[in-house]
Amino acid sequence: MDRLENTARPYAWGSTTAIPELLGTPPTGEPQAELWMGAHPGAPSRLDRGDGPRALSETIAADPEGELGAAAVRRFGPRLPFLLKVLAAAAPLSLQVHPDLAQARDGFAAEEERGVPLDAPDRNYKDANHKPELICALTPFDGFCGFRAPAATAELLAALDVDSLKPYVDLLHAHPEADALREVLTAVLTADRAVMAETVDRAADAAERLAAQDGPYQEAYAAYAAAARHFPGDPGVIAAMLLNHVRLQPGEALYLGAGVPHAYLEGLGVEIMANSDNVLRCGLTPKHVDVPELLRVVRFESGDPGVLRPEADAAGEELYETPIDEFRLSRYVLAPGAEGAALPSGAAQILLCTSGTAVLRDAEGTELLLDRGQSVFVRADERIALHGEATVFRATVVA
Repeated sequence: MDRLENTARPYAWGSTTAIPELLGTPPTGEPQAELWMGAHPGAPSRLDRGDGPRALSETIAADPEGELGAAAVRRFGPRLPFLLKVLAAAAPLSLQVHPDLAQARDGFAAEEERGVPLDAPDRNYKDANHKPELICALTPFDGFCGFRAPAATAELLAALDVDSLKPYVDLLHAHPEADALREVLTAVLTADRAVMAETVDRAADAAERLAAQDGPYQEAYAAYAAAARHFPGDPGVIAAMLLNHVRLQPGEALYLGAGVPHAYLEGLGVEIMANSDNVLRCGLTPKHVDVPELLRVVRFESGDPGVLRPEADAAGEELYETPIDEFRLSRYVLAPGAEGAALPSGAAQILLCTSGTAVLRDAEGTELLLDRGQSVFVRADERIALHGEATVFRATVVA
């Protein structure tokens, strides 16, 4: 068991208080948006096995099979294939989609062939991997996720009573679902920016009024109005109106697969993702938006956001089921005096305590206390039991 020292990323949209409160540290006054736990080269966690602090990535590179497990190395290579985070949003993140694995490989290869620098602001593909992700709420957590059914979106837009939105309402009524969603999103993102800014401002004012009235889209209107306050005139506000608004309660989660447009708005959550930086942005951002590539990657399908609730097994592990193998997220809600939970071994895992104090005990009887906000790395061959009164998230792989 190795206690991890982790880095908080100071992105502008981050909360100034949520992560310090979780860690029990004083706020710095600067935003702390994400606390990274893992071996991502951008900010690897550090551990100390008696010879000084060392990056987890270096520890894994020195003995991949010993740290990760032979089966995991055969399947995913000699690297930790996931990144675990605490995410603290006080303002909207960019509206975005992620490519699937084939799209990421093709896009990365094409940009490499063209000689686009990895740090170029117009670079789309930072690596050749996909980026499925799961967000689990620790507090009420708001976001946009996936396309709403076109007929429902037409109703939502029509109620705004903005003349420049009426052609989009007509398109949503007149065409099959995929065509309608594609045509409207394309029109929004390719419109004259000055004209669209005026539309956004009028739509935001109308959404603010409708958010004060009872109705099926009251919370959604409030979310769109809030997004417009952060990004006045941004076409992404209208693009977001095509999407479902979702509010997660603590313990609920969302899985975001390839091609699903989404944005996180506000709240504290535990996030896990495949190790990738590939993001194609739609809006709510000053960063580069590559409309043709975005349209190639987006899946123009409507559907329910699919809120996940964990399923508990007989051993007390509550699993958030997802369709991919690079990560597996579960949690244990430990009660005082209850029998300890024995964790499966065979693959590396990261344990994160989000409430209370957990006692971790290995096969030799060595104990380690894990307080709120603290995390540990567990080698593949270590056998660990959890005790105490705490909520502990467990991140590993399906090997």
